[in-house]
Amino acid sequence: MKKIFLLLALLLVFVEPAEAKKDKTTPEQKGLQTINVATAKAHVEFLASDWLKGREAGTEWGHIAGEYLVSVLKLMGATPLMEDGFVQHFDAYSAYNDKTRTYHVAPAKVRQIKTNPHRVAHMRNILAKIDGKNPDEIVVIGAHYDHLGYDPMLAEDQIYNGADDNASGVQAVLQILKAFLSTGMQPEHTVIFALWDGEECGLCGSKYFVNNFADIKKVKGYMNFDMIGRNNMEHRPQQLKYLYLAKDSIYATWLKEDIEKYSLGLDPDFHPSDDLSGGSDQVPFFNAGASVVWYHTDGHADYHKPSDHAERINWEKMVDITKAAFLCMWKMANNPF
Repeated sequence: MKKIFLLLALLLVFVEPAEAKKDKTTPEQKGLQTINVATAKAHVEFLASDWLKGREAGTEWGHIAGEYLVSVLKLMGATPLMEDGFVQHFDAYSAYNDKTRTYHVAPAKVRQIKTNPHRVAHMRNILAKIDGKNPDEIVVIGAHYDHLGYDPMLAEDQIYNGADDNASGVQAVLQILKAFLSTGMQPEHTVIFALWDGEECGLCGSKYFVNNFADIKKVKGYMNFDMIGRNNMEHRPQQLKYLYLAKDSIYATWLKEDIEKYSLGLDPDFHPSDDLSGGSDQVPFFNAGASVVWYHTDGHADYHKPSDHAERINWEKMVDITKAAFLCMWKMANNPF
């Protein structure tokens, strides 16, 4: 009998109860575990490589970048937004005498441009989705994948690689999509993951989407990434510029709480505003009345120069911004507006 009691005692010590074996990891934690520097480098270093010649919208190299993104989405097992796939094709137009080469997608402007000699660029947004329990509310997370291309007349470096602008933002969208899929939970709201074309020449991709998406009135929130990989001030390597509408102060609260809870290495500057109509892809969504939040690490000496190379990225900060943004988007996707 003593042997039996001893055996039971040993079992209690060394055998974990069934309840204790249950995975206590929260969906948020499961998502966070998938976001890492190695994945960030894989995406940024390819998109910003010389082989893609600066990913100018409407060019062969811009299309190759788009095909890469489609391949990544397929490997993840993502669901395309459109019935015929991930690619939203559209054309953008520029007047022959427009020295800025700004392109347009608004029908009235396009009709005007077409009355004279003009340029046309065949562009492509890359769009995926996760269906929510409530299909009447949608949140969108986006970043542009195009950049400035290359200039064969430049001496020495001729390629505008665009590592920070905006391969850094693209990797965030891709990693956050993977994080959402890894949670194992269906969000309350539908989430659209958007990689825009033609931002550098007139916000073409995001404007086209907003103007043509049948359910645009259902879009309640938009999260934007545009340049999240560099240091604006070397004495503050963890600095982040965090822009949001003043009425949405909850975004600031969430960021502060998540930095503390998950020990994220970020030092944010909070920029609440009543007007987020600056020069990035949040503009069409702001104009459409959506709640907007924008992650940005501000300007730097390599902005719109061929020297915007991957080796100058602050990888750890960029990944912590991606983690913070996933946590914010998870809340946006699961809380009422």
